[in-house]
Amino acid sequence: MVVEVELGRVKRSGRPGAARGVAAEELRRHNLATVLEHLHLNGSATRSQLTSITGLNRSTVADLIGQLTDLGLVGEEQGGAISGPGRPSPVVYLKPEGAVVLAVEMSVDSIAVATVGIGGHVYNQIRIARPRGHFDPDTTMSDIAELARPLLGALPQGHNLAGAGAAVVGIVRQSDGFVHLAPNLGWRELPLGQMLADELELDVPVRVANDADLGALGEYRRGGLGGVRHLIYISGEVGIGCGVIANGRPLHGVAGYAGEAGHTLVNPDGLMCRCGATGCWETEAGEKPLLRRVPAVESSGLEAVDAVTQLAELGDKPTLRAIAETGTWLGIGISNLINLFNPEVVVLGGLYHRLFDYLEEAVGKGMERSLAAPRSMAQIRRSAIGANAPLIGAAELALADLIDNPAAVAAR
Repeated sequence: MVVEVELGRVKRSGRPGAARGVAAEELRRHNLATVLEHLHLNGSATRSQLTSITGLNRSTVADLIGQLTDLGLVGEEQGGAISGPGRPSPVVYLKPEGAVVLAVEMSVDSIAVATVGIGGHVYNQIRIARPRGHFDPDTTMSDIAELARPLLGALPQGHNLAGAGAAVVGIVRQSDGFVHLAPNLGWRELPLGQMLADELELDVPVRVANDADLGALGEYRRGGLGGVRHLIYISGEVGIGCGVIANGRPLHGVAGYAGEAGHTLVNPDGLMCRCGATGCWETEAGEKPLLRRVPAVESSGLEAVDAVTQLAELGDKPTLRAIAETGTWLGIGISNLINLFNPEVVVLGGLYHRLFDYLEEAVGKGMERSLAAPRSMAQIRRSAIGANAPLIGAAELALADLIDNPAAVAAR
């Protein structure tokens, strides 16, 4: 027997009775996930609101809430007074301790760890700066464990650890968290997911993804974008990271390697890139070319970006010109992405988040190379989450399995 579930429809083949049973089970899983996801993204809601939002009848919603309550994921409290006859509808709220995840971010300049409960409740988080250099993986895992253990120990009694998610600046196979290449960390062919699980002695799933992909996921789910379904997230650090949300779903490619927009061609007569090609986007719009255009800044890394920001705030004209030139090239690269993906919103994070006020106008000029129709639909926004977008995205990644199948994951 084969049962396929596609966009809410169940296509059956084989024995009709068995197929109906599987279809009913799948429908219940879908409804349970729908209710839990709404609460996760939007906060508390009354039973009446959930009935209206889901289109299910009241008895079905009550049954689903009862199951989520039994799983320890939600609770109920009496609603406030209402006008007219009848009783107030009970308010359903999430219990963050019912599903907690560990989120980790490994960037060029820092590592960060957070404990996050369902509903986006951040229990604790910590970020420590590290000087740029090639830290060996074992040392990094040890540093992460040293940060994570106190945070895990501080979680409320009776919490349920549902999983862990990690963001890393590299090319990651999402099926098993294998990092093929993280050039800015000096890592190659690394089973990062398994290493994290072993170091932290975790018996829950550990999911790993590219930091820009998770920055996009974090902004999409926690960035206050409302009904946006098509989004591009772009961050600048040593290189340029790009994550795409298409019709509400992350665009990963076959194995999770999609989104390497920093190595798309923007200037055939430009400079040699570290990837070996000439004229890549990051050679014109990344951190390195920005600093090359500001000779007054002799440092590198976060210290240099701080110095550029301070000069811009003081109105230093050479610095403002350098930022504008970088912004124009950033806009040219974005114009290619607008033509390809037709997004509603382009979110700028990382370096571009910090310099957004000085980049915005130049980015708009660079974007004029895109086709008029898709360009008119795309808004450019500063990241609402800022530096923590990949970290929050890592938490959302770790919670995804639970939200998709609450009963199975909670039982596990």
